[in-house]
Amino acid sequence: MTMVLVAGLVPCVVLLWYINKKDKVEKEPAGLLAKLILLGCLSTIPAMILEMVGTNILTAIGLDENSYLFVLIENFLVVALAEEGCKKFMLRRGSWKNPAFNYVFDGVVYGVCVALGFAGLENVLYISGFGMEVAVIRGLAAVPLHAICGVFMGHFYGLEKKYTVTGMTGLAKNMRTLSIVIPVLIHGFYDFAASIGSDVFTYIWLGFVIIVDIFAINAIRQYSNTDTMI
Repeated sequence: MTMVLVAGLVPCVVLLWYINKKDKVEKEPAGLLAKLILLGCLSTIPAMILEMVGTNILTAIGLDENSYLFVLIENFLVVALAEEGCKKFMLRRGSWKNPAFNYVFDGVVYGVCVALGFAGLENVLYISGFGMEVAVIRGLAAVPLHAICGVFMGHFYGLEKKYTVTGMTGLAKNMRTLSIVIPVLIHGFYDFAASIGSDVFTYIWLGFVIIVDIFAINAIRQYSNTDTMI
């Protein structure tokens, strides 16, 4: 069990260290970050329930589980929407009114904490169920994917807070929408390409992982260097 915990959580710890290092202006309270990680873990419960309900509905209305349409809807509108939606709910509940949330990049840090809380528990459960052979691919792909979704969710969440505080309600609403839509699109396409099971989509999935990783690293650098007060 110790090896499972180490294999499941080390990628999360590394990514948390990296994102915290990029928070250059003002470090966040350790207690707040711990709370957000815990809320991320707890978000797996409603997400799993919503995924079960959504998949059952697709089956009940007669969609063929082997069809591209089923896989497309399941991965974008069931799995990705449920997981990212539950993360965003916990993110907002855990940080919106906290006085430490006073810079836009704080939203990125908070979003990644929630995302990696979710990913850490999910990763441990996957490794426990499928064995250590899945640890490497999940550590290099699935866990960073959750973190990347947390980066973009958190960036737009930070802008949402800034525009709300400054009374720019229209822009705040747009940022609120983007904080869900962008992570859902990234997460949904990742899962969709991985679920098809063909050689072509395997290469598409691999290319997508590489491109989105590079894009996210550059985005984090930009968000960090241009951070502004809320």
